Amino acid sequence: MIRMFIRSLSFIFFFFISINLIAQDTVQQIIPNRFNSATQQQKPYVILISADGFRYDFAEKYNAENLLRLSKEGVCAESMLPSFPSLTFPNHYTIVTGLYPAHHGLVDNSFFDEKKKASYSMGRKDVVRDSSWYGGIPLWVLAENEQMLSASFYWVGSEAAVDGIKPTYDYNYNEAISIDIRIEIVKDWLQLPAGKRPHLITFYLPQVDHAAHKFGTNAKETGDSVHFVDDAIGKLTLAIATLNLPVNYIFVSDHGMTDVDTTNTISLPTAIDTSTFKIVNSDAILHLYAKDKNDVQSTYENLKASAKDYDVYLTTAMPAQWHYSKQDDRYGRIGDIILIPHLPKVFNISNRKITPGKHGFDPAFKDMHATFYAWGPQFKRHTKIDAFENVNIYPLVTKILGLSYTEKIDGNIEVLENILK
Repeated sequence: MIRMFIRSLSFIFFFFISINLIAQDTVQQIIPNRFNSATQQQKPYVILISADGFRYDFAEKYNAENLLRLSKEGVCAESMLPSFPSLTFPNHYTIVTGLYPAHHGLVDNSFFDEKKKASYSMGRKDVVRDSSWYGGIPLWVLAENEQMLSASFYWVGSEAAVDGIKPTYDYNYNEAISIDIRIEIVKDWLQLPAGKRPHLITFYLPQVDHAAHKFGTNAKETGDSVHFVDDAIGKLTLAIATLNLPVNYIFVSDHGMTDVDTTNTISLPTAIDTSTFKIVNSDAILHLYAKDKNDVQSTYENLKASAKDYDVYLTTAMPAQWHYSKQDDRYGRIGDIILIPHLPKVFNISNRKITPGKHGFDPAFKDMHATFYAWGPQFKRHTKIDAFENVNIYPLVTKILGLSYTEKIDGNIEVLENILK
């Protein structure tokens, strides 16, 4: 009886702790005593929207009426190439820094830093909020440094004070706030006095990625998630239209999605000695970090000799188009050896249940391609463009907002400046 009572007390205690943590994460964080300069108050607005996992063809595949209409009225890219690896955290941060993952430091959703002797994982809040993991100058940092206010309703990197700076208005990532409330908050931001109104807003939608992972790219649930995003964009644009502000929308995704073989997976190759290598893996990429660098070459040769369903790379000799070699690795975070599975097979190192939808593969594979639509007063109308790399969004946004950057980036304004009026 006493034991049951203690268990009940423990449950109640942890329940209220959990509720308190959720409540903290749903509270808006505002940095006080910041204002737009008089010059910045005259600038247009950009709402940068990401629908995670929204493959380049999902709008047409599932007849997303609002997005199809808006993309035809404005700018529609054939597709947008993610950076390697085509994973969520590396690519969201690439979009807002203009840098390839090996150049900004988020080389995977999870990875090991040999200099820090520490691991990064997107599931660890303490690590995600540690600014020492993030390189480059995110768009909101650039804006705030030039006395232009910014706001984030979720984006990779926005919870950390990169270069000592966070967006003026910010929410920690959670999925407890309804889409209607989120839209109302964005509208409220844009109704603030000119001196306090954000000119750059980032807005993230996870629904398509969740559904496509769990059910696959052809499932009804994935179609429903596309319609959810489409309805949200319709509601957002209608709400903002009433304000009569020069708002420019950029709708993107971080990567695409493909269907994989959930039964015939790849287990850990026997050539890998787990006592001599630290292993960090996802379904689509496996990093091997050697504890002793003298073990790298022999392990690589053994893996090459036995590899059947995957490719093996020394990271001193990665494909140049991936910008993912040791020479690119500014922070020492890419493994010494990289394994890439042959689709439709994926890695399953821990014998867990594999979901049917996956990404993380070569950006050249069309199913990995992302979406790019843009509309608003700064964009040309009825314009279709070829596929391009996502590093080029950063200079596009800075051009619209009249921001200046001095740090070398991988994107180039020449790629997209012709879509501007």
